[in-house]
Amino acid sequence: MMSALRSGLTLKTREAIAGWLFVSPILTGFLIFFVGPLIAVFYYSTTEWNLLTQQSRFVGMENYVDALTRNDTFWHVLGNSLVFAAGLVPLNMALALGLAIALSRPFRGVVVFRTLFFAPVITSAVAWAIIWTFLLQHESGAVNQALSVVGIDGPNWLHEPRWAMASVIVTRVLKTVGLNMILYIAALQAIPRDYEEAARLEGANGWDIFRRITWPLLAPTTLVIMVITVVGSLKVFDHIYLMTGGGPQNATLVLAFYIYEQGFKFFNTGYASALAVVLFVLILALTVLQMLLKTVRK
Repeated sequence: MMSALRSGLTLKTREAIAGWLFVSPILTGFLIFFVGPLIAVFYYSTTEWNLLTQQSRFVGMENYVDALTRNDTFWHVLGNSLVFAAGLVPLNMALALGLAIALSRPFRGVVVFRTLFFAPVITSAVAWAIIWTFLLQHESGAVNQALSVVGIDGPNWLHEPRWAMASVIVTRVLKTVGLNMILYIAALQAIPRDYEEAARLEGANGWDIFRRITWPLLAPTTLVIMVITVVGSLKVFDHIYLMTGGGPQNATLVLAFYIYEQGFKFFNTGYASALAVVLFVLILALTVLQMLLKTVRK
């Protein structure tokens, strides 16, 4: 019967069926673990659902109205998220590019340096955050002890509102910069050296070569790195949870952590779902904006 069915199908149809069979495991997982939960979040965002009592009531757009017009905490949290992203993204990208330029060409020990800067990427986020929590303690932390050697009285980094956000940003940059460094190194090594040699023959200096040759050719990689870094900065959770818990005085309370609190601490699942949708729309909008800006610049 199968042979008869096979004989009745064209080659193109058989190839299409084979293709769909090959991708069906991934497609099934995508539908079950991404599309399904995404639809569920949109639905739950229109309900007043208490996770603890499992009582649910349809409220339409009420959760969105509460977040956008009635809840001042939401705007404070959104501002914190944007401040975190605005601090982390340029610092991460600039440091990654600088390290990539320094480590893109072979010299003795370059592999060791690349490994050292990339190691935090594969280090457990929990271990990284806990270690830095101890390092940034007020009196017994290694950072303040090192500052005291040169006569500087370091602040209580994670317990003062004006320093907590900066501390989390810097430690997050140190954790993730290695990945962007590797991406930039790969892009730099793909640039033909003939361009640089020709430019030097024409009298260009190092800055001219970087500004007119290297940086424009890095544009596609820069776009990818920017999108990845922006998305990661807006979704940050583990560092906030482990290092500051959103404090002090909500100074580091970002949107992802606020969603967690509303959903799993206060059991306001409907409201948390609405916040998750807002975060999804924000990330999508920023990603599309970056893509459009890149297209316009071309």
